[in-house]
Amino acid sequence: MAVKIRLARRGRKKLAMYDIVVADARSPRDGKFIEKIGTYNPNVNPATILLNEDKAFKWVMNGAQPTDTTRSILSLKGVLLKKHLQVGVNKGAISQDAADAKFAEWKATKDTKISGAADSLDASRAAEKAARLAKEIEFNAARAAAILKKNTVEEAPAQEEASEEASEATESAE
Repeated sequence: MAVKIRLARRGRKKLAMYDIVVADARSPRDGKFIEKIGTYNPNVNPATILLNEDKAFKWVMNGAQPTDTTRSILSLKGVLLKKHLQVGVNKGAISQDAADAKFAEWKATKDTKISGAADSLDASRAAEKAARLAKEIEFNAARAAAILKKNTVEEAPAQEEASEEASEATESAE
């Protein structure tokens, strides 16, 4: 039986979420599966990936073949690197301690990189929000100035007419 690690779609129309499942290659996409090992939500920025890395590693070591998308997810989470290092340990090319240290170092740098990317996204969103707010304040000030100018222009002719009427009234009274 050929076993695949793949995505099973769920969620509503145009707002899909995916379960990362281990399934028989002959079963349908959203059909029967052997085990659910995680979830993937591409609708947010950055995409949310919740993965049980130990189960994924176990299945990959037992020969389960990931699809293209799940391969990139497993690579992003470090499962494929861990497999690569474990194969080296099994062949005797590297010791288990060295492999664990190498994986821990990679994981630490990857976590800082991901958190840095998330922080930069938050900072850019905050800067964009501040720029929109400044533009809105400038627009509101220009609108207020135009309204004030319009009101003063309308009041000036009204005052002139009132003064003309008053002068005409005084002239006619004389």
